[in-house]
Amino acid sequence: MDQPDLDLSSWSIENLEAHLASLQSGQELKRIRTVAQSHVYRSAETRDVRVRWARLSLAANKRFHGDDPWGRARMHGQEFALRTWVIEHLGPEADPDWNPEALANDTLAALSLEPRQAASAAEDWRDLSIEQIGALRRHKNLTAHVDRLMPDLPPGPLKDQLATWASVRRHLP
Repeated sequence: MDQPDLDLSSWSIENLEAHLASLQSGQELKRIRTVAQSHVYRSAETRDVRVRWARLSLAANKRFHGDDPWGRARMHGQEFALRTWVIEHLGPEADPDWNPEALANDTLAALSLEPRQAASAAEDWRDLSIEQIGALRRHKNLTAHVDRLMPDLPPGPLKDQLATWASVRRHLP
């Protein structure tokens, strides 16, 4: 099972879940995330099975990325995109992973800048340090899904905050 050249796409979900449990780190986690995610997008499988695959993908994703700012941003970006897709295509539910309001809150929690700060910094972004530009890029990536999420949110402050980010996002480098 530990051989990196095995074709994981032919494995059952049970075997991949067991394999994931045996891994600590490495590219194998990315391979599991990718295979599991491909199963989520298959329309021939039931909703319950696809959600199980999505959970496996999220679990592998959480363990794959590093703890530096870029690693966390990539992890959240992958997570937010998959959760949004499940909400859009398979429907929302009370479970926090597939709940639009929980995803909106998780999105806002992952952002270190306020929209006004990001918008102000983006005005003259070419004059910023590489670290500041990187922070703006991470915010742009972390909000890539908000336009797709907003239709599933009820009117209110949370939706308004995401609408603000969607507007600001267009101006980020």
